[in-house]
Amino acid sequence: MTGPEAGEAREAADDAVDLILEQWARERPDLDCSPMGIIARITQLQREVFLAQRVTFARHGLDAPSFDVLAALRRAGKPYQLTPTALMRTALVTSGAITQRLDRLEEKGLITRERSEADGRAVVVTLTDAGREALDAALPDHLETERRLLEGLSGDDLAQLADLLRRLLVALGRLPQQP
Repeated sequence: MTGPEAGEAREAADDAVDLILEQWARERPDLDCSPMGIIARITQLQREVFLAQRVTFARHGLDAPSFDVLAALRRAGKPYQLTPTALMRTALVTSGAITQRLDRLEEKGLITRERSEADGRAVVVTLTDAGREALDAALPDHLETERRLLEGLSGDDLAQLADLLRRLLVALGRLPQQP
């Protein structure tokens, strides 16, 4: 089945979350459990993405955190340098987590850490030639993995999903943090 019929069939298909929601509706009809359906699917999707990326990165001797650091340095453009603080902001991790990532990448020869020439107190992380080659080799494979994960959606669906996720993340960023 192709064309509009395939899209309709996809939309009409139930998943495991639908069963959970039906069960809650039966057991607690007084509660609106619809948020559970969205969050459960996001959680399930997160696991699928994690597993697919783990396989892809492993083929290149990397993991997701290493790929993130190498990609941030590569996106920075020549001379492919950032401070650990800038990398921490890009990767949305703690200073301890970024230090561990940098230690592993430096051991593999994919980055170097040196004192900044402009400010001797600051450290600059630089992507090595080997790091750039590793990232450039992994990137097309990574993008293909992401395409495969999204192939069940049309171009319009993808644009709508990207917009909805962006709006949700922006809204979440405006919420006060929970204690």
